[in-house]
Amino acid sequence: QVRLEETGGGSVQAGGSLRLSCAASGFRQYYLMGWFRQAPVKSREGVAVIHSDGTTSYADSVKGRFTISQDNAKNTLYLQMNSLKPEDTSMYYCAAESWPVEKWRWLLPSAYNSWGQGTQVTVSS
Repeated sequence: QVRLEETGGGSVQAGGSLRLSCAASGFRQYYLMGWFRQAPVKSREGVAVIHSDGTTSYADSVKGRFTISQDNAKNTLYLQMNSLKPEDTSMYYCAAESWPVEKWRWLLPSAYNSWGQGTQVTVSS
């Protein structure tokens, strides 16, 4: 059974930084892992994803500020978030997919079958 557990959320002032972690267990190999977010009354959106070969993809809104990385030895996914803005306030979710996904779908939530419970990030101005 796939299990994804996010940690590292919290409250920070605009311009600050946070690092999210996602501990993964229960699957032998993944094709994609990623971070998504969902604010109240908004749809879930892709933030950053990483392919098993290390290729990454980012939403335009976070390029240059967020960095996704992985530690395969620890089965952990990270999201380093710098220069945070109030509009980054959301529940952040970790997701994983074990089957191939077309690249144009990498940032689409519908492409992922396994999800964590989320961690809240709040950025105040």
